[in-house]
Amino acid sequence: MRRVEHVMGLPVSLRVDDADVPGEAADAVFAWLREADARFSPFRADSEVSRLDRGEVTRISAGLREVLGLCEEYRLATGGAFDARLPGRGLDPCAIVKGWAVQRAAGLLRAAGARRFCLNAGGDVAVGGGPWRVGVRHPEHAGRLCAVLEVTDGAVATSARYERGDHILDGRTGRPATGLLSLTVVAPTLTEADAVATAAFAMGAEGVEWAAARPGCEVFAVDAGRRVRRTPGLPPAAGERTGRTPV
Repeated sequence: MRRVEHVMGLPVSLRVDDADVPGEAADAVFAWLREADARFSPFRADSEVSRLDRGEVTRISAGLREVLGLCEEYRLATGGAFDARLPGRGLDPCAIVKGWAVQRAAGLLRAAGARRFCLNAGGDVAVGGGPWRVGVRHPEHAGRLCAVLEVTDGAVATSARYERGDHILDGRTGRPATGLLSLTVVAPTLTEADAVATAAFAMGAEGVEWAAARPGCEVFAVDAGRRVRRTPGLPPAAGERTGRTPV
């Protein structure tokens, strides 16, 4: 089973290698992702997030409560570097929502009997039944990879400046985070991988060690000096081509 749709402002591809998984499982995955986008996007005026930000909601859903709880958890853990409520900006929980929603979608696949699958949301992936080879894009050369990781059951997420420029802000200063070129996290779930990657990137160079200290997380990062930093437990990698010796 293979399927691609544009959801949450990015391409989402699904591959399921189990022949006995019904097509309705894919329908459920993309229906859920569209629902999550409609409910939690700050770019939709009628979403629950937007209505909450305007003070129009007094009781929030369990899903939004969980998302906001994670936002607060990472705000505290990073000393404010990660913050879904930056001064002068509206509530924006997107850094949590994508990984959280895609991980829930992976749960739907498992519930439907999928054992070997890959769900890729704009380059952040949740996989099962591997090994799967997940490429990490070179932060300065779009057509090249700087690593290829083998992941069996888990998730990989990358935060970087190459697609959207300096879009990740350090909540402590309100300025773009520029200490890293890219940071990739391998974790048991995409909820963790995506949130930790974004939070660590917001922290700058110090975020590499912070992310590496998170339980179950492995890190591959390229700092602003083009040095590779990686944790010893990172899955096997090949093709590191950043132009500097790994440190």
